[in-house]
Amino acid sequence: MNRVPNPLIDELAADLSPVRPMKLAHGIALVALAVVGTILAVELLDGLWRGVLSGHASAFFFIANGMLGLLGVATALAVVRMAGPRVGNSHDGARWSLAMFAVLPVAALVMLGFHGDPHEVTHDPYGLDCFLAGSAFSVLAFAALVGWLRRGAPVSPTLAGTFTGIAAGALGSFAYGLACPIDTLSHLGIWHALPVALGALVGRLGVPPLVRW
Repeated sequence: MNRVPNPLIDELAADLSPVRPMKLAHGIALVALAVVGTILAVELLDGLWRGVLSGHASAFFFIANGMLGLLGVATALAVVRMAGPRVGNSHDGARWSLAMFAVLPVAALVMLGFHGDPHEVTHDPYGLDCFLAGSAFSVLAFAALVGWLRRGAPVSPTLAGTFTGIAAGALGSFAYGLACPIDTLSHLGIWHALPVALGALVGRLGVPPLVRW
């Protein structure tokens, strides 16, 4: 039986080229390098707070930064997985981490409302600087995650963008939080949480046009 040549198929096949497979470990390593680079940048530009090692940090310091770090890791892992969609790809870990983190700013607002002075937030001399610095230091993680998504094929660009912004904001705020000596609940629960909210908004609006396929 003779094979009938099909020039259309041959023409389409001629444009094909091998694609390097995306591995989960590579995406995790990329984010890890971004986080390490961010912490090094914080050390070079501002200097990490040595009070952590000398025992001067309060419990709020470890709780707030620990929650930021866990949120950043969980949502970044979700983004890495979303670049390669598959059946049963769940993001419950990221959602639960976000719900857990939301307790921090809510607790800060409740404490300010019942036992503190609301002006403690608006008159915080370091608050705006921490918000801006935490947001600025999220750029490296944001770029790493967007670059990874562009290599893949996320099914839901909007959700992927939101998680990207949350992860970048949390990791950036976590990195800068290691340099911030202000460890009160009101300061950490408001000004160190705001980069996460800003990141979620920027990611939701800005990432989808960059990763559509």
